[in-house]
Parts: sequence; structure tokens; C-alpha cells
Amino acid sequence: MENKLYEIANLTMEEAREKVLKEAKEKYELELAQKYKSLKEEYEEDAKKHAQWVVSIAVQRYASDVTSEITTSTVALPTDDMKGRIIGREGRNIRAFEKMTGCDLIIDDTPEVVVISGFNPLRREIAKRTLEALVADGRIHPARIEEVYEKTKKELEDIIKEAGKEAVMRVGIKPLHPELVKLLGRLKFRTSYGQDVLEHSIEVANFAGLMAAELGLNVELAKRAALLHDIGKAIDHEVEGSHAIVGGQIAKRYNEKLEVVNAIQYHHNEVDPMTPEAVIVGAADAVSAARPGARRETLENYIRRIEQLEEIAKGFRHVDKAYAIQAGRELRVIVQPDKIDDALADKLARDISAQIEETMEYPGVIKVTVIREKRSVAYAS
Repeated sequence: MENKLYEIANLTMEEAREKVLKEAKEKYELELAQKYKSLKEEYEEDAKKHAQWVVSIAVQRYASDVTSEITTSTVALPTDDMKGRIIGREGRNIRAFEKMTGCDLIIDDTPEVVVISGFNPLRREIAKRTLEALVADGRIHPARIEEVYEKTKKELEDIIKEAGKEAVMRVGIKPLHPELVKLLGRLKFRTSYGQDVLEHSIEVANFAGLMAAELGLNVELAKRAALLHDIGKAIDHEVEGSHAIVGGQIAKRYNEKLEVVNAIQYHHNEVDPMTPEAVIVGAADAVSAARPGARRETLENYIRRIEQLEEIAKGFRHVDKAYAIQAGRELRVIVQPDKIDDALADKLARDISAQIEETMEYPGVIKVTVIREKRSVAYAS
């Protein structure tokens, strides 16, 4: 019977099987593709909702003070007569003080107050404590200023160590190398857009811990890497390289695990992540920087940043217009549609974002949107 069917169909058994399979594949291929697309969209939507939920839970559960940009400190005086003693004969005391501390001393008509101005918070703190000690002692002359300044510097080193130890205790992780603790303490006197870098690091560690717990990941690893993620900022310009890469190198030098080193270096997307915890550290850093009130810019810096964003975009070929919107958090780039296709538009968005990362410093994240629109108009008369 089977042989008769093969003769009628003029097909061998193997050819018949292949034909049936081919027809089945053609019949169900579109249906499978549509099902795959539906499942992909469903899971992507679920993943997005879950990610938003994790971040929102972390933000809701964490509360912190807001900050503002501060570049001055004030020192109260017992009497206005003390101002003359601070200035000294022909200004020798004030000149010695400013040269020693690297800060400006502002003495005006404000009663019983002297203002210390400086952009380096560590220097400003040393200057403030030095002046307070001089005022309390009453003896103010260049030699005494130098003596008190050196003594204050040593006292501040102890304060820095205690600040680092307190940060580790507040985050609740295993002990760090003493040198890492000292570097952490130095971050107490660093600011980024008005945000205290040590407080920011503690905040990022708490955010990362909350997120890791929600996702069932390694909370200790996430917190440890997050607390150390900005450690590279503690050494200023002493070592070349970005603070993320330098921070990872410092952590490696003091025997931190490879996963911690990778998470520190990843938080600005300069290396590929090795673990989910590394991604969490980057996300927690962005949440801390972008939350309302975390960072503040002066009007002048804000305007300069907006102009620089637009200038970067306009520097690329076939860009027609560029607009920085949402307080500089998004850059919309309008391109010439007859010169740029969809693939080139994607590449242009990546190139612009890469140049922004390389050439600018900014709080939070900047979204780059390339718009390619073709309009055809005709008139019928």
C-alpha cells in the first residue's frame, strides 16, 4: 500500500518526509516568530517593571539630607578689635595666613565675623580650625600661624581616619585595609556639584545594598564596592586616569577581590561588568546623583553646561539643530534626513554620548535622542 502511494506521488520516503517538514515549517514559522516577539515584549516589559520596582523601593526606603554648594566658612570673633590683629601690621599676618593655608580671608564690615573662602574643602577646614585656634589663643603672628597650622593638619589626619571608620560602620561591611579607610575619610572633604563625596558613597552603598537584597544578590559585595566606588577621587590629580579606573587600581593594591575592583571600574561604563552587583553599583550611583536635591549647580555652571552640550552635538556632520532640554538631562539632536539613515542615526547617538562622557563633567545621566524626520509637501491648485 505504501509503495503504491509513493508511486502515485512520484516521491521516495525521504523526499516525502522532507516535503512534509518543509510545509510544516513554512506554515508555523510566522506563527512562531509572532509568538517569540510577543514573549520577548512580555518579558522585556516585566523586566522593566521589576527594575523600576526595585529602584523605587530602594529610593522610598532610603532618606538623606539634600546639599547645596558651599565654598566659604565663617569664624566668629569675640570682638571687632580681633580683626586688626588678624590683619597684622601692614597686612603681614593675613598674608602669612593666606599663603600657608591656600585660602582667602575676607574681612569686611560684618560685625564679629571673618569669612574664609576656598574651593578645596579640606584646605578650608584646616584654615578654619587654624584661625579658631589663633583667635582663642590671642597670639597672632607669622611664626605662630605656621605652628598652629602644622598642629591642625595633624589633628585633621586623625579626624579623617575616624570619618573613614565611621563610614564603614554606617554601611555595615567587613573591615577595610587601614589605607582604604584613610582614603575614604579624605572624601569627607571632597564635593561633587555640592554633594559631599563621602556621604554620597555611603548613600550609594545603602542603595546598592537595598537593591541587592531585593534581587537576592550578594549584599556584602554590592555595599563594599559601592562604598569604594569613588575612592579614586581621594587622590586628586596625583595619578593619571579616570577616578573609576584609578579607584579600581587602589582597591586591587590593598587586596580587594576582583569582583569589587571590577564594580568600581565599571560604574562609569569604562569596563565590562563581571557580576550583577557591578551593574547595581552603577545604578545606585546614578540614583544617588540624580535624586532631587542631591546635587546643585550654580547658574553660571548650568548655562555653560547647556551650551557645551549643544556645541558638542552641532560639531557632528549632518546635524541640523541641537537642543538641551529637561535642565540638561536630555539632548535632542535633529539631523538632515536625506543624509542620515536609521542605522547612522543610531551610531550618531552613540558617538555624541561617548564624546559627552569624554569631555564633560555633569551630575546624573544625560539622554541623547537623535531625531530623523522626513516631510514631503505638495500643493494641488
